Amino acid sequence: MTAIDLSSYAGLTAMVLLTINVLLGLVLSTRYNLPVRWWRYGRRRIFDIHNWTAYVALALVFMHPLILLFSATAKFHVLDILVPLDSPGQRLYNCFGAMAFYLILLVVVTSYLRRRMRFRVWKAVHYAAYGAASLLFLHGIIIDPNLKQQPPDLLDGEKVLIEICLFLVLAGSLLRIRYALRNERPFATRIEFDNPR
Repeated sequence: MTAIDLSSYAGLTAMVLLTINVLLGLVLSTRYNLPVRWWRYGRRRIFDIHNWTAYVALALVFMHPLILLFSATAKFHVLDILVPLDSPGQRLYNCFGAMAFYLILLVVVTSYLRRRMRFRVWKAVHYAAYGAASLLFLHGIIIDPNLKQQPPDLLDGEKVLIEICLFLVLAGSLLRIRYALRNERPFATRIEFDNPR
């Protein structure tokens, strides 16, 4: 197993965790609560899992390019990871990945500080998660996982996993919008968000 393979696995695991994270965030925004007989403290548990999937995914997204520093064939340097404008090969695709990382970092940090922020400001910043997801899916689908500048094979197993994650996020988002239109209620109130049951 090469460093490029490890980097790819870290990126794919982060993709799955972020998909779960977005879906849990959509569930939380509907004020859904599992029946007590199914899962005691249901909303609190969903909230905790939502937070921890974000933390672990952020760590994996950070590790994903760092692992490439240990590859003899990738030829990445620290600056190529932080600001991939001059990275070796597939620069635009690497920039999409870097922008996704910085947006995820912004969302996670502001979520950690959410009680010190006005709710509307936090909520507006939190919508950056959709931008991060878009960039992450774009990065994952079009980049060559072997870093050999080959065109993407959309039926490759890794690409299919990313496409499934993209489909789940799109379907969940559409269902959430449909729910909001049917119920004509605001997404979540400050009191309910700060004190999930």
